[in-house]
Amino acid sequence: MNNWFHSWRAAVRIARRDAWRFKGRSFLVLAMIALPIIGVSAADLTLRTSELSTEETLARTLGAADARIIDPDYGGVPILQHPVQEDSTPAGNYDNKPWPEGRTDVTKAFPAGSTVLTDSAGAGKIRTAHGILQTEIRELKAADPMARGILTLQDGRFPEKADEVAATTHFLEASGLGLGSTVAARGLDREYRVVGSYELPNELKADQLNALPGAFLDPLGKALDAAGMPGTGKSTTHLLALPRSTDADGFTWNMVKEANAKGVMVISRAVALDPPADSDVPLLQREGWGDYGDSAAAKAAALAAAGTIVGLAMLEICLLAGPAFAVGARRSRRQLGLVGANGGDRRHIRAIVLAGGLVIGIAAAVVGTVLGLLLTFLLQPVLEDYMGQRFGAFDVRPLELLGIGLIAVLTGLLAAVVPAVTASRQTVLASLTGRRGVRRSSRVLPVVGLIAALLGAAIALYGSVVSDQFIIVAGGSALAELGVVALTPALVGLFGRTGRWLPLSPRLALRDAVRNRGRTAPAVAAVLAAVAGTVAVATYQASDDAQQRAAYEARLPHGAVSVVLGEGGGRDVLAVRDTVQKNLPVEVRADVDRIVVGKATCEMYADAEGCGRHEVVIPKANQCPLWVYMPDGSDASDKYTKAERRKLAQDWRCKETPSMAYTESGLVVADAKLLKVLEIEDPAAEKALAEGKVVSFSRTMVDAKGKLGIKLITDPAKAEEAMAKGKEAPGQVKSFDVHQAAPGTESYGLAGIVPPAAAKAAGITTVPFGAYFSTERMPSTEQRQKLDDELSKTGASVDLHVEEGFVSENSIVLLSLTVFAGLITIGAAGIATGLAQADAEADLKTLAAVGAPPRVRRTLSGFQCGVVAVMGVLLGSAAGVLPAIGLRLTERRQQMSWYEQALDLGGLMERPQVPIIVPWGTLAALLVAVPVGAALLAALVTRSRGALARRAAA
Repeated sequence: MNNWFHSWRAAVRIARRDAWRFKGRSFLVLAMIALPIIGVSAADLTLRTSELSTEETLARTLGAADARIIDPDYGGVPILQHPVQEDSTPAGNYDNKPWPEGRTDVTKAFPAGSTVLTDSAGAGKIRTAHGILQTEIRELKAADPMARGILTLQDGRFPEKADEVAATTHFLEASGLGLGSTVAARGLDREYRVVGSYELPNELKADQLNALPGAFLDPLGKALDAAGMPGTGKSTTHLLALPRSTDADGFTWNMVKEANAKGVMVISRAVALDPPADSDVPLLQREGWGDYGDSAAAKAAALAAAGTIVGLAMLEICLLAGPAFAVGARRSRRQLGLVGANGGDRRHIRAIVLAGGLVIGIAAAVVGTVLGLLLTFLLQPVLEDYMGQRFGAFDVRPLELLGIGLIAVLTGLLAAVVPAVTASRQTVLASLTGRRGVRRSSRVLPVVGLIAALLGAAIALYGSVVSDQFIIVAGGSALAELGVVALTPALVGLFGRTGRWLPLSPRLALRDAVRNRGRTAPAVAAVLAAVAGTVAVATYQASDDAQQRAAYEARLPHGAVSVVLGEGGGRDVLAVRDTVQKNLPVEVRADVDRIVVGKATCEMYADAEGCGRHEVVIPKANQCPLWVYMPDGSDASDKYTKAERRKLAQDWRCKETPSMAYTESGLVVADAKLLKVLEIEDPAAEKALAEGKVVSFSRTMVDAKGKLGIKLITDPAKAEEAMAKGKEAPGQVKSFDVHQAAPGTESYGLAGIVPPAAAKAAGITTVPFGAYFSTERMPSTEQRQKLDDELSKTGASVDLHVEEGFVSENSIVLLSLTVFAGLITIGAAGIATGLAQADAEADLKTLAAVGAPPRVRRTLSGFQCGVVAVMGVLLGSAAGVLPAIGLRLTERRQQMSWYEQALDLGGLMERPQVPIIVPWGTLAALLVAVPVGAALLAALVTRSRGALARRAAA
């Protein structure tokens, strides 16, 4: 034991001295190992810091209160609730009864002597320096000690008077206001002075105003009600603090269940800190409510994914760092020979080389962990702003950081294993004389690699053609890639046979790469692994991008603009239309109206008193048999067999269901200008609109006589009741003459166009709804920003859409992957080139001695780097396409299976299109630009003249 300790102590001292002596090589290896450690440790610290503890979460939701009392709006019936989450359901069985709803008197759940603080929230359109901003309004006495922690004061103070408000910092930035400014809500003449700024720790980007209870929402609600406008949607909860004499245990779970019996939901601090067992929670005993959290399979999959990432990262580092240790061992072979000459055996040689990995690994662990700590600390404010929430206390978990550091140490040791074994096998004479000897390449490794590659390809093919499990494809692809990695030394030898057709410098570079496969093959394998992963993801992303492009449904022709407004009875539509035309390069403007039933101020889909709705009457002959109403309320598709449902799914009546876009019926009231904006070239349709006929884009709406019926339903409640019984909804039907558009006409979601004259003649009430615009050119970003600012000043909730066509989000992903693969490739090739220069210094001096010009050194260095990059990129591109194709084939089978099941059930689905697209642009960049860039970079940073060396002593 004592001898073992002393021998390793000496080995570590020698390794430390060599690492300090050869700083360049040591820094290179240290950087390779430390970079992943920096990333992993920073990710661990960020994740742990961003995870709020239960106490921190409660401080942001309850402040200093013992509980928050919530009305679940079940009309006071007994409820069951989750102990921690805001989930609840009525305790009774209401399958065949009306679902309970209505307000609950929450005060009956307040324990005697409790202190209560109301917390109300609503919304309003606040006038700002730029116009109107939709803002949340919160009425909470934030200065009260019970509310401490819910709002974080940044500047000034919280409101103390009824005419004062505080605002979030994001609201002040967006509105252009500051402390001392005045704000008012649209529809309310009263003004409030901003006396403070604060932030919501969980919502840094929230636009919110804070006022005293009853100071803002109540006056605003009364003003809006008087103007006939929608209210603020005020909701109220209560913060509750128990009296000191009874708060020893806080608001217990038994007290929560007592409140539940009164129809009140409670979020309790004591319960959240010490949750009851699942068996004591009645809600979790109900079917379907106990399946919270990730399943064991999901957790296992996540752990497997994390383990795979860590394993691949370690493999990548070992592939790159291993040759560095091998070159270091060869550069120190005289020293290692002296150890052997003085009685050291192979154990001591291996210990010295392994100690080099240990020293570098420990240094990388320390440097990576320290830099990870600093990086996390410095980037925390940036990450908080990006994620929109404050993190918790800086959470450093030493055991986790120690484990991450041990990965660095283990990686350093693994990278030094092969060089250590190789160095220990050299004889003392060969080490002292500097002769490398001749070693035959392994014949077993290529055979194993070929078997693994073929077996992995077969498994991936099986997974993509027979099985629906993605894991089989991924596993087979990974095995095939490892097989190609094992084949790399043999493939490098095959590449060497092409050298006879190359000029001098690339021939020398290729010959050197083949002769020194010990450092070439790992670098090629590292490039291969990086490129294979990039090509696999890029191929999958490009295929998915093509699928999304094919599935994309444009709302308008390219460059066209639509603006619709369904609130306020069309009060603001005229101003909105003019605003859009003034700020955009409009070519044709088509005004559209909508049909209303009842008062002209009725909003779309609003269930207000005196407001109805309308619908298109679908003739019985045109109704899809799968979706008709049955008298007993059952599903009509149940009476058909699978074969019949499949056949009916292809029936034109089921395939051509009218669109319900924009309005409740899909109909709009407009003239022929709308056809021009929609780029519908149909002279007969223009003529029909001029003659007062409705233009229909769906055959199902038109009866055998060429008529279209619009039913005006004045009582929606009676209509719903009748439809529930399988009867038709009662209402007055207006009939119109129709022009049927040509089949396949792209109407961009519209079911039909009703001319204004025909609607007026039928006695149908219409109100302005919006407009469609064709533009001379695509609106610029500056024009869009100015338009948004102008529209915000109108105070209307405008639905503005500019059709830009399909915008691929994957282009950025593909670009990022290409850049990432390029950096890895250039880095790996550069490392191999640096090692080659260090290892082949004698050869370069021989070239200089025989009269080779200085530029040969630079040219040779560039070609050495390029050779490694070309071999790695070629092999990686071939290996990366396999998993992507396999995954796409598996996905195609899965989607086709869902499609077949939907047809069996009578579903109306489009046949899935799952294309396989090879990203030739990405491959071209990898195959051409990256190797050329790596070669040029290596040539530029290489000195053309080398230092002269003294003749070695005989």
